Amino acid sequence: MEILEYNKWLARKDIEYRNSELYFADLNMNKIAEEYGTPVYVLNEMGVRKRYKELKDLLNSVYKKNSIHYAVKANSNLAILRILKSEGAHFDCTSKGEIFFCLKAGIPPEKILFTGNMLSDEDLEYAVNKNVKINLDSLSQLDRLIKIQEKLNKQRDLISFRINPEFGAGHHVKTITAGKDIKFGILEHQVMEAYEKAISAGFKKFGIHQHIGSGIINANDFRKAVEKYLDIVLQVKKKLDIQFKFVDFGGGLGIPYHPDQDPLDLELYKRIIIKKFKDLVEDEDLGEPNLFIEPGRYLVAESEILISKITTIKNNGYKIFVGLDAGFHTLIRPAMYGSYHHIIPCADSGKKKIKYDIVGPLCESGDILGKDRTFPKLKEGEYLSILDVGAYGYSMSSTYNVRPKPAELLIESKNVYKVRKPQPLEDLLEHQELPDHLK
Repeated sequence: MEILEYNKWLARKDIEYRNSELYFADLNMNKIAEEYGTPVYVLNEMGVRKRYKELKDLLNSVYKKNSIHYAVKANSNLAILRILKSEGAHFDCTSKGEIFFCLKAGIPPEKILFTGNMLSDEDLEYAVNKNVKINLDSLSQLDRLIKIQEKLNKQRDLISFRINPEFGAGHHVKTITAGKDIKFGILEHQVMEAYEKAISAGFKKFGIHQHIGSGIINANDFRKAVEKYLDIVLQVKKKLDIQFKFVDFGGGLGIPYHPDQDPLDLELYKRIIIKKFKDLVEDEDLGEPNLFIEPGRYLVAESEILISKITTIKNNGYKIFVGLDAGFHTLIRPAMYGSYHHIIPCADSGKKKIKYDIVGPLCESGDILGKDRTFPKLKEGEYLSILDVGAYGYSMSSTYNVRPKPAELLIESKNVYKVRKPQPLEDLLEHQELPDHLK
């Protein structure tokens, strides 16, 4: 597959320049920045809907009994949850907070799958009380879940286990979630014991799950894990006579953050996962299990940008630094993972290019959003746009250095909605209390 031309790469994200002005979702971003202030996250509703429909059509083309579970951790904004709910999505939650958000968004419990990690009894009890599907990743969790269900007088119906197929992949070592030295999931030698214990405890319906990592851009990276996983699915079916209600392949679908990257080859992904699953179902009489996938990044990352104002330009005689009002408290991925986010000016003069380091305002040397980036000559007071921030952007932001979180806007058919207000300074004190002797 040829690398997309730069303008086509931008167009994929609904971005273009008109008379040297940046437009996103058909609106002028300079005007958005002036009206709403910065830093500000800007979300394109139609971009989210487009990506969802793209994946749904892909699944339906091979195996119609499927569900897309949106990975809520990527971006838990209620507006995104409502958008995807309206498209028919299901939801993958990793905490009771994410379950709480989904329920607040009007999502029915039967459309929520809870796949936590290192779960406490409080986590499990919350999930049981809310009647969501539970996917466990350790044997001890099953023992505690059984006791909690007995205490709450809850019926044992469906249970699922997260399998660690030992083959992992991801855009960074910290996002690989399979392997013997990784904390997630149940290894192959424990799988039979897990399902046998569940059967003995009275569970009647079963699911099975894997998730090997995040931000995978080469579909071939799924191949070994899928082969191992499907072999485990078949062995459990044959040895324990289980007809799975669902087989969940997790998420991990990546996006092209860099203009030189190809998008994920969905046709290859289809052949490696969906087609092989369908063949196994038909060849081995697996019944009619639902096929689940859990994309997060793929659905929302390219549909959001971060606009930030240039506050300072500093030339120290060695480097030229462009200081923004956004830093790793606003977008932590470059500092945490060394991730590349493409940065473009909201007004492109097209004149002689200059190399800059793009940095934030935090009291940290690591507060770098982009190194050695080439731009037309920039000026203080101008705006830059950081692309592909819809996943693990706002959801991983913080108030470090006592800096409030920014606003988040939603664009729908040229209408702009403030779906998250900028955090006021007073809000940062809301949960602090002074003891009497310090008042």
